[in-house]
Amino acid sequence: MEEKTLDMLETLEEINKVRLNFSESNVLWLNIAVAFIMFGVALELNLRDFKQLMIRPRAVFVGIASQFLLLPLFTFIIIVLFKNHITLTVGLGMALVAACPGGNVSNFFSALARGNIALSVGLTAFSSIAGLFMTPFLFSFWGSLTVSVFHSGDGTGLMRHLPIDPLNVFLTVLLILGLPLVLGIMFKNRFPQTTYKILPTTKRLSIIIFLSIVAIIFVKNFDLFLKYIPYIFILVLIHNGTALALGFFSGKIFKLPHRDCKTLSVETGIQNSGLALALLFNPLVFPPEMEIGGMTFIAAWWGVWHLLAGLIISGFWSGFKVSPEHVQIK
Repeated sequence: MEEKTLDMLETLEEINKVRLNFSESNVLWLNIAVAFIMFGVALELNLRDFKQLMIRPRAVFVGIASQFLLLPLFTFIIIVLFKNHITLTVGLGMALVAACPGGNVSNFFSALARGNIALSVGLTAFSSIAGLFMTPFLFSFWGSLTVSVFHSGDGTGLMRHLPIDPLNVFLTVLLILGLPLVLGIMFKNRFPQTTYKILPTTKRLSIIIFLSIVAIIFVKNFDLFLKYIPYIFILVLIHNGTALALGFFSGKIFKLPHRDCKTLSVETGIQNSGLALALLFNPLVFPPEMEIGGMTFIAAWWGVWHLLAGLIISGFWSGFKVSPEHVQIK
């Protein structure tokens, strides 16, 4: 057991020195892809979505707490439990993903799972806007605590760069998250009919673009993923499984309807890992000389796995026979 632990730690330490094969033009397209996805999210935002949040305040409170409080907290607990098996950069990668808002495909998975779609859209809208401020704050706070856990014996050179500067994170999030949201809302208000026509295509295209970016990262680094993915896979599996469980059982504890619990599970377990990658490839946030291979591998594999996990769990739930009121959309 000790030999396996040592082998895992040595492998993850080796990852730190690995830089993914991802050119500057690829980084530019990644930023454009994330921005386009958020533009598409904004096209769906309606005042009634936020009114729906007021109608179900308990479900909303639990969803927000699960996303922004419980997930980062339990992520830190996982990091502490695995501190002798993982590296600082891997822990920071997990903290970064947990600090990001929910992913845009969560609405699709919630619908597939026969969850509360109105609640899903409302929570996605809230987390996307709140992410402007919560992502920099959460990553700075929990990232600094993660650094303190690995303070002794750290040789990655990350110490001299941390604590993380939340201002640079905020500026990046503002550019690729906030600006597209504002433009999308303005476009919808100015051209409502056009928005109605292009919305289905925009949603499909945004998902295709994101999958394409993830596929490019995977294909261009195929040999590296084959070498290191067994250890990264286990960590992401545990992390994502925890996120999905947190959302679901938080709803159960507060005696929410079953379809609300499914929605909270999806909203907590589907993270905007594209934003995490955009932050990692931003030299203002993480200078090129920093050895952050562990962070990029965590974020990149999250981009693949949470889509597979979303399909699996929502497909599983969609197979249940439920009464008509469970699938009614008000």
